[in-house]
Amino acid sequence: MFRRTFLSLAAATMLATPALAGGHSKDIVDTAIDAGSFGTLVAAVKAAGLVETLKGEGPFTVFAPTDEAFAALPDGTVEDLLKPENKDQLTAILTYHVVPGKVMSGDLSDGMMATTVEGSDLTISTDDGVMVNNATVTTADIEASNGVIHVIDSVLMPE
Repeated sequence: MFRRTFLSLAAATMLATPALAGGHSKDIVDTAIDAGSFGTLVAAVKAAGLVETLKGEGPFTVFAPTDEAFAALPDGTVEDLLKPENKDQLTAILTYHVVPGKVMSGDLSDGMMATTVEGSDLTISTDDGVMVNNATVTTADIEASNGVIHVIDSVLMPE
């Protein structure tokens, strides 16, 4: 009897584990850290003091530039932005990559405007792949417990 109960519990646990994994137990920040290609973005989020916000309830949609996207900026740009005296500018740039709500790729349409947390609008194009302003979405719909990440190939700059 005990063995049968134990086996039933073990089987139930094994069946439940994929469901929990699909439940996206990690928030946007932890999902970005685990991905391994957002070290610069995570460092910038920390420097701007936005970690707790992006770990918050959300939901948020983050257009996340890769480390390669940050490396493509002019020499010294990232280092300057990470300085404490440039925190406001860094915060503006980072919040320009965040849209309130959970916007999946299927929700996007050509010519769509999305207002960012920073306050400016992003323009979405779906003619030839998905573009956000001049950045190409290279991977879409990475779900997190508090939103979604869309990977982009360049850093968006507010005007």
